[in-house]
Amino acid sequence: MSAGLKGIKTVRDFALEGKVVFLRLDLNVPMEGGKITDENRITASLPTIKYCMEHGAKIVMASHMGRPKTKDDKEFSLEPVAKRLQEHLNAEVILVEEPDSDAPVHLLPSLKKNQLILLENVRFEEGETKDSIEFAQKIANYAEIYINDAFGASHRAHATIHALPSVMKEKGIGFLIEKEINMLDSLLTNPKRPYIAVMGGAKVSDKMPVIEKLMDIVDGFIIGGAMAYTFLKAQGVSVGNSLVETDKVRYCKEMIERIAARDKTILLPVDHVATKAFGDVANAHTTKDVVIPDGEMALDIGPQTIRNYSAALKEAGTIFWNGPMGVFENPAFSKGTFGVAKAIAESNAIKIVGGGDSAAAAEMSGYAAQMTHISTGGGASLEYLQGDKLPGLEILRVKARPASNYE
Repeated sequence: MSAGLKGIKTVRDFALEGKVVFLRLDLNVPMEGGKITDENRITASLPTIKYCMEHGAKIVMASHMGRPKTKDDKEFSLEPVAKRLQEHLNAEVILVEEPDSDAPVHLLPSLKKNQLILLENVRFEEGETKDSIEFAQKIANYAEIYINDAFGASHRAHATIHALPSVMKEKGIGFLIEKEINMLDSLLTNPKRPYIAVMGGAKVSDKMPVIEKLMDIVDGFIIGGAMAYTFLKAQGVSVGNSLVETDKVRYCKEMIERIAARDKTILLPVDHVATKAFGDVANAHTTKDVVIPDGEMALDIGPQTIRNYSAALKEAGTIFWNGPMGVFENPAFSKGTFGVAKAIAESNAIKIVGGGDSAAAAEMSGYAAQMTHISTGGGASLEYLQGDKLPGLEILRVKARPASNYE
């Protein structure tokens, strides 16, 4: 079982007045043509930033953006993010173009109350992804308190996530990580029942560790997306040309048996929206039953499956949703994902959405506001749920001293 937030300080535990606070945020928002298309990660970071401002801290913020190959990849600049932060905070955000420069050292003494510093994309520095102590030490030379609020990056041992707090004495988390961990812990400890995990997406292999972890905790699984076809194949169902992980068919067969042996349920599609080729809208049709015709591939769950899944979700006490039911980006294959999103939203259950595609699907469906919590971390939330230790959290944990140290 996860150690949760045990031994980790929060931003509330520090006297911030006049102190230089380094905020590692996740401002890695999707961009198109230099414009921000979804600012959820920015707005999710605001409570911690505002708290530090209200308590008189001198703030240096940092984040990554995408995966730039060199410093010249200006499409990954945080400049649009800096402008958006200025509007949200009604304060001046000074963008420092060289994250490893001494510029903050010179700016901090004269920094006014309505000014904040934002380092340019930390991945412009080679040392970031290499967990460089040298890069971390440059920041530690001027930072007095380290706060990590970048949940979506906390599964990576990078310099501003791992090396930096390792060389700093005063360190903790912000409100976003605190909320994320508390929400995810509620899925692992005493969840309201019945507890249903809705698993979708392309590959069974991506979800195997979290399925294994949840098997003894949930009351049932609902399976959709392309991963469902490997499960159906395991039951001897003909799935046409649909995506199947042939090396995982045996695993799926065994998993169905293990779930049944635990007296738990697993719901699989009973009909589909199929077509001749990926993205072929003209030939899209609903299959008459669970069989996918030869020469066709399924790209969404069908209407009867949506009804079955919705009925099960209506009775749930806790729902964890991770992964879409089909190729929801294409309207012809979006009904399954949006239908399940509607059923989850209308349920009286505690509804937690894993990050990544499911978060995007919740937004596109129009039901995001009705979810209890939408995680900002795709990979990080899954790794946490499957019991992996997140480097960005573990480095902040104050270890209890062994009894022999007490005199």
